[in-house]
Parts: sequence; C-alpha cells; structure tokens
Amino acid sequence: MQQKNSLPASYFETKYKTDIDPWRFRTSDYEQGKYRATIGALTRAHYRRGLEVGCSIGVLTALLAPYCDHLVALDGSETAIAEAKRQELPNVTFEVRYLPEKFPQSPFELILLSEVLYYFSAADLGRVAQLCLEALEPGGEIILCHWLGETDYPLTGSEASELFAATVSPILPLRTILHDDVYRLERVSSCRADGAE
Repeated sequence: MQQKNSLPASYFETKYKTDIDPWRFRTSDYEQGKYRATIGALTRAHYRRGLEVGCSIGVLTALLAPYCDHLVALDGSETAIAEAKRQELPNVTFEVRYLPEKFPQSPFELILLSEVLYYFSAADLGRVAQLCLEALEPGGEIILCHWLGETDYPLTGSEASELFAATVSPILPLRTILHDDVYRLERVSSCRADGAE
C-alpha cells in the first residue's frame, strides 16, 4: 500500500473559505445522530479539562462544553476557528493548531478525536496517539469516532481506528467499541467505566 502524506492545513482552509460548513455539521441527520452518540459515550458528567481535536466550526464543541470546566478545541483552519468562536462559549478556548507539531501540553481528563485521524499519515497518526497518551491524566479517557466508508484520505476510518488503538494499548488497554456501523465510535481508557481496574 502506498503511503500518503497527511493532508495540509491549506486543504481545510480552502474548504472552509469556499463553504463554512462543507460537511453539513449543522444540518445533517447523520452528524446530529453521531453527535448524540458521541456525548453518550462519555463516562462522566464532569471533566476538569477536555481537549477536542479537529473541532471545525464548533458544533460538537457546543455540546461537549457543558461537561467540562475548561475545554480546549483545536482546528488547523483559521476560518473554521473564527466561525467557532462566534458561539462565545465562556469555558472553551479555541486555538488554531496543526497536529502533531503543535500539540497542547496541558494535561486533560478527556480527549476527543472525531472524524479527524484519517487525515493523518500513518506516521503522523502514531505521533498524535503518543502525544495524546502523554497529555492524558491518569484515569482519563479518549473518545474516537470515524466514518467507515470509502475515502480518498491518507487512511480509512478503520485503519485510523486500529492504528490509534494499537499505539495506545500498552497504556490504555481497555477498548470499548460502542458503534460500528457506518461510523465507529469507541472509547479507550485504562479502567472500566465503573471505575474498576
């Protein structure tokens, strides 16, 4: 299989400049149902610090924010972040960052990567997974969600899911797949949702 490079930040910036909601996050029934399922995957009603990677225009961010004292939401597109900031969510810090080079260093109890990992090359995804491990507080959890259909991205949804899980499994051995039809929604952690080791 030919290795593909990660998609550059300019790919996303061009999309958002052409159409501020290119994937119909605000109006798609698929997206709305997936967002509800993603919020349902959280094991706690409260997290001190959360990180959302690939927040886009902030639709899912607004649903996630009430569960966090402070939420850091990242995207590589300045246009998308500017649109997301218009929501004026007081406990959310929106930042333009392109991973893996500009990964935030603060510890997080929750990390969410929704519809983003397949834009990375396998090598960059491995680096992102390692950085997530380093940034996750003990006992924290990572939620992943990815479309499983055909794409022309560097990785498929299933490839991205499996590679991420394999990279983090030595530290986060518990992998719970919550949905695996059309999209895969999963949670990785070091302990069960009930808190037992």
